[in-house]
Amino acid sequence: MNPAGKTAFVTGGAARVGRAISLALAEAGAHVVVHYHRSASAAQETVAAARQSGVEALAVQADLADPDAVRRLIQAICEQRGTVDILVHSASPFIRGSLADTSLATWRQVMGVLVESFFLLTQGLAPGMIARGEGAIVAMLDRGTFDPWPNFFAHGVGKSAIWAMVRSLAVKLAPQVRVNGIVPGPVLPPPGYTEKQRAEIAAGTLLGRWGDPGDVAAAVQFLVRADYVTGEALFVDGGERWAHRRPRTR
Repeated sequence: MNPAGKTAFVTGGAARVGRAISLALAEAGAHVVVHYHRSASAAQETVAAARQSGVEALAVQADLADPDAVRRLIQAICEQRGTVDILVHSASPFIRGSLADTSLATWRQVMGVLVESFFLLTQGLAPGMIARGEGAIVAMLDRGTFDPWPNFFAHGVGKSAIWAMVRSLAVKLAPQVRVNGIVPGPVLPPPGYTEKQRAEIAAGTLLGRWGDPGDVAAAVQFLVRADYVTGEALFVDGGERWAHRRPRTR
């Protein structure tokens, strides 16, 4: 798929990695719909930056943990843009909590944003892609999808569920719509990370350094264009998942 002239919808597209994805798609010529929950100012800044690429861009607000809000969001996008050709599910709450510490309310919030909204968005937008004979869906996964984080219990389970959905959707929506996932590694430190923490994380990759949001955005562009790739998880992690295999030095 050539993104030029297509419409891309990016959940969590206002800030951090989501912003980089929104702007990269705009630079590739796609009109972008930038979703946000609370980051209204950041969303407007991202929209303004996207328009500098000569494309149309708009911001849409919704709490993805609320199914009714997601349904209204789909309706609003279809009314304003008519069609969506590229769906990137990047929104992701990162809430700490072990099994014992996770309340039902937190569980439902995380699952709502990660899993239920992805289900509803795909259910609402994929039929139009099929009717037009072309579509690309990309979901953000992370290391917790494959390597459980006990202290981020709901998050890890939710990301694993998204990966299961990616594979199932790739089968169901073929051949018109391709569905893939991306597994970013260390590309953007959380607020408050010390230099020591950053160095330790970098040392845990094969490349010995951090990436940046642009690396993930480039991977999204690749998967949008890669017409013979579907049902896959693309790791963009500097070899982090294999770093433990390096020979130990004495």
